[in-house]
Amino acid sequence: MVTHVPAEAHGDERGALLSFVEAQRGAIRRSVLGLTEEQAASRPSASELSLSGLVKHVAEMELNWLRLAQQRPNERQRSEETWGDSFRLVGEETVPGVLAFWDSVAKETEEFIRSVPSMDDTFPLPPAPWFPKDARVSMRWLMMHLVEEIARHAGHADIIRESLDGKGAFDLVALEQSGDWGA
Repeated sequence: MVTHVPAEAHGDERGALLSFVEAQRGAIRRSVLGLTEEQAASRPSASELSLSGLVKHVAEMELNWLRLAQQRPNERQRSEETWGDSFRLVGEETVPGVLAFWDSVAKETEEFIRSVPSMDDTFPLPPAPWFPKDARVSMRWLMMHLVEEIARHAGHADIIRESLDGKGAFDLVALEQSGDWGA
């Protein structure tokens, strides 16, 4: 991680977890900084991943976990047939539009986490071959999973961006702040 995650107020577990999730979101957001739509959609490595596709995927992934925790239907639920579309922009989708969507999901995630009575509250995992039968996870688990999942894709984004134009994470932080590394 190339940015400092500020310390939470003593005992503010929710604030700490939200800060770490936001730090990972920032890494992915910076990966598309200064790129054209075409550059963001390109696939410069052996992988089929693109930066714009990663942005869309993590936004939809976060929404999916939020809806599971809220125990509400996911308005962007993917099927096996549409799963691939979660990794690429389709139709009129643009990087700024997907980033704006993700900002709204992030805001809703924060409001939800700050409103739950306890981080020990649980919700059921959906039936899937990779989840234990009838498993439940806590809100704390949810936040740690978001850190894990977004950080994993931030690493993918780092490699893709460096393959595109040689800019690494430190370069992108400096570009975002319109300054030099030491500024």
